[in-house]
Amino acid sequence: MKPRHDIYATVTAQLVAAIETGAGEWRMPWHHSGAPVMRPTSVAGRRYSGINRLVLWATADACGYASGIWATYQQWRAHGGQVRKGENGTHVILWKKVERGDAAAEAGGEGDSRARFFARSFVVFNRDQVDGAEDAAEKEVRPISTSVADALAFLEGLGAPVEYGLHDAYYRPDIDKVFMPERTAFDHDLDLVSTLAHEVTHASGHVDRLARETLRDYHKERSIRAREELVA
Repeated sequence: MKPRHDIYATVTAQLVAAIETGAGEWRMPWHHSGAPVMRPTSVAGRRYSGINRLVLWATADACGYASGIWATYQQWRAHGGQVRKGENGTHVILWKKVERGDAAAEAGGEGDSRARFFARSFVVFNRDQVDGAEDAAEKEVRPISTSVADALAFLEGLGAPVEYGLHDAYYRPDIDKVFMPERTAFDHDLDLVSTLAHEVTHASGHVDRLARETLRDYHKERSIRAREELVA
């Protein structure tokens, strides 16, 4: 196992290199045009979190990966894939909890039973770096109920254009447009409706509608942002 400082140095260097590669064009992932990249996921379906999420976001953006699926070399092989020759992997960190050995107690001392955490580094590859991997089954599209369809039609007809696609959910007042993930990105249709209602409520504060000061000054202070979010 690499020393801890080596792991941190490697991950930090990756992040800096990815940002510098896209210098002048790099955008924060929640404005990225590729939603799978916004939620990096292992081939087993587990979402990456913490610094790993940021590293994989930046790497995918810098390298132009359209997929948000990552796995180790052996994991891709287990799924029928082969990492292409010459492809460079990305280091991620796994924290492992280990119960501290009670060596001191065995030696007649008081000992220390507190758990310790160790960081291990793994190299993962993006789906776009792999040939022949088994594609995940497409998510089955549920029939939409009349009430949900009516609710969506109402919200989409309130004046602010709504664009569905590979996006997180957000409203951009500079272009007066709501961006939403596809319906299949939601576990339940009510989540879709409530999320759209939230973003459309933000849009109601546009200068051509209610001209709400908390939307106009959204980025000036945290307290103003909080009030606007309470409105939505």
